[in-house]
Amino acid sequence: MRYARAVIHSPFDYLKLGFAQDEFPDLFNPIWISALVLLIVQVVMYNVLTRRYRRYPPLLALQEWMLWTGVTFFGLVLVGSIFQFSFIFILAIIAGGVGFYAWARFVHWSPLIELYNDQLKRQRFFSQARYKHPEATLRSKRRRRSR
Repeated sequence: MRYARAVIHSPFDYLKLGFAQDEFPDLFNPIWISALVLLIVQVVMYNVLTRRYRRYPPLLALQEWMLWTGVTFFGLVLVGSIFQFSFIFILAIIAGGVGFYAWARFVHWSPLIELYNDQLKRQRFFSQARYKHPEATLRSKRRRRSR
């Protein structure tokens, strides 16, 4: 059974250390591997969902925001892992990325999507109301003018 090495620094000293396999054996591999996997998942989801929502402009814009947020966020985590940024920067990147994801999805885009859904409901209602009567699609006979 493999044991993690003993903690030899104070908690604040770990924030200054470079984010590397030797310094953070329990965190390094899971963080960079999950960042790479989530980056790939983000790109695949963007490609799938943009085809699905091509007729809905607000949903397309949301997916584009999510794509570029994911590329930036996961890319920075990967770059920080490769170049061994200080652990405090890795934590700041993760906190900022998750915070921006939550803000964009639940604060910025939710009201816009709700307004667009209301607009679609109105369009469907008026479309159904127009053709509700069975003879609405038939042309009426025009009366001849009498002279």
